[in-house]
Amino acid sequence: MAKKNRTKSSGTATETPAGEVGPRQPCPCGSGKRYKACHGAAGGADVFVKRPFEGLASECDVVALRELVPAATAVLPLKGEYADRVVKLCSLLPGAAPALVRDSGEVWLGLQVQHAYGDPARDLGAVLEAALAAEPGAGMIGLTSNPGQGPRLQDLVVDGDLKIEVHEGFEFWVSDMEASSELAQALEAADGAAAPTARLTEVTAAYWTAMGSKEHLRWVMPEPEDVLLDALARLHVSGDDVIVPDARLVGMFRAHGLLAPVWDLPVGTGPEPLEDAATTFKAKLDAALANTADLTTEERSARNGLANRQVTIR
Repeated sequence: MAKKNRTKSSGTATETPAGEVGPRQPCPCGSGKRYKACHGAAGGADVFVKRPFEGLASECDVVALRELVPAATAVLPLKGEYADRVVKLCSLLPGAAPALVRDSGEVWLGLQVQHAYGDPARDLGAVLEAALAAEPGAGMIGLTSNPGQGPRLQDLVVDGDLKIEVHEGFEFWVSDMEASSELAQALEAADGAAAPTARLTEVTAAYWTAMGSKEHLRWVMPEPEDVLLDALARLHVSGDDVIVPDARLVGMFRAHGLLAPVWDLPVGTGPEPLEDAATTFKAKLDAALANTADLTTEERSARNGLANRQVTIR
């Protein structure tokens, strides 16, 4: 007995609106579950914002500091009544604290934290508001539950390109504090886990790092994933995806709605030779991004290979 045809007619099929995730599609959080069983489940998880820092001029750098860079800071200018307050955005604070209010009243806002309520930009907004309302010297400001509706980071800051300062370690934690054995131990542990890192100056959100005996270039890019994959596939086939001789594009991270291609570099490269090389590559990438022709068979194969070498950070 033949099985019934379960295929719905085209007139009753429901299409997923552009920009939204269908219930049967993989959840963009990277859990491996279908969306309806993860962040799309009623009461199963908090709302998930795929690209939480969208709209910020320094979106790519913020993503890099949150996910890839061990020790970095940037002054964060604020709007409105808090415009005269000094706020420092930090990749990581002691104990992964969400924020610290210093004795001077200066607020340090941490990006690498242990909580996750679905919208990091809203979490940052809630922590920042609480820190600004606290007394000078209040110390750590935490976030122990979903903050609910309220201003996001984008609503509180004066937007513009942030001046990112990458540090060799975490000495900035104690630059205005008296030394103590407890602080020294925390600092030693943090410094020991921090891989040497440098931000390239000629392009945006590209970071050289040395991890053990290997060197890498990790570059957070703002283009939509499908468009960027097409462009990188074209460059791979033409041999133009090599940043410096003997470097190799080995894959990419996916974080907060953006892709970060990763190159393995020859040992001893260092960040300096990458400056001109990255500028040259960026020009080739822009040309490939502007190419709207259909991919060739070889380019489609290269694209599939790149797509299979993605790691989602969540």
